[in-house]
Amino acid sequence: MAPAPSITVNNLTFAFPDGSTGLRNIGLDLPPGSRSLLIGANGAGKTTLLRLLSGKRMAPSNTVSIAGIDPFATGLEGVTYLGLEWVLNPIVRTDIAVPELLKSVGGDHYPERRDELVRILDVDLSWHLHAVSDGERRRVQLCMGLLRPWTVLLLDEITVDLDLLSRHNFLQFLKRETESRSCTIVYATHILDNLAAWPTHLVHMSLGRVKKWGEMGTFEVPPTDGGAEGNSRLGQLVLQWLREDLEERGPRRGQGAEGKAYHHMQGIGGYGLEEKK
Repeated sequence: MAPAPSITVNNLTFAFPDGSTGLRNIGLDLPPGSRSLLIGANGAGKTTLLRLLSGKRMAPSNTVSIAGIDPFATGLEGVTYLGLEWVLNPIVRTDIAVPELLKSVGGDHYPERRDELVRILDVDLSWHLHAVSDGERRRVQLCMGLLRPWTVLLLDEITVDLDLLSRHNFLQFLKRETESRSCTIVYATHILDNLAAWPTHLVHMSLGRVKKWGEMGTFEVPPTDGGAEGNSRLGQLVLQWLREDLEERGPRRGQGAEGKAYHHMQGIGGYGLEEKK
């Protein structure tokens, strides 16, 4: 029997090759079946953390454990990371057909799952990737990345290009996945509309630290009817957190680790394994 897909981080500090600190003393313990929202301002360290959890960067020994295994050392099967960099890959802007791409990642082996994802994400099988929008490419990426059943899914701002209905259907699919089989999700996003009932846990990051985390029920989500600003209840809570973060941080002055998460990458992907040398 496969180990439960828990995510454990213990006293994780990470520095980039130029010596700047990306993460500071992070500790997390996310249980199997959880759906965690990773919240924080740009440059808070969310992408760096996700790439360490996925094994795309090497974390210090004994600091990251996915289902009891170091993902970098072992290349843990079943961990899927989906990030924004996939659409920047020149290959996915060439004249290549969607069925060919889906077949290349095992679509013929999971026909029911493939067809469900094509329907949920409203993908047109006649598309060629050189002639579609970024939002349509994103739908294809999600189909490819989720086609093989995963145990841990790490999403980095991946729904930013989706329209409201596609995003809703996609997130409901993910919710059903965690409720019907043994799997775990961490989802970094700034788009909080219609999300209050989706996460089981919140993780709030700022300046490379986890400021607070826990089950949804441990946070006091402010009541709101939308008001003049039209914010959701979850949006109001996160807006308050980000205001506090800004007051604590002060103006950006060109220092720190912002924007370095994708530096020194070994290949460009966004799903599956990248080459390790």
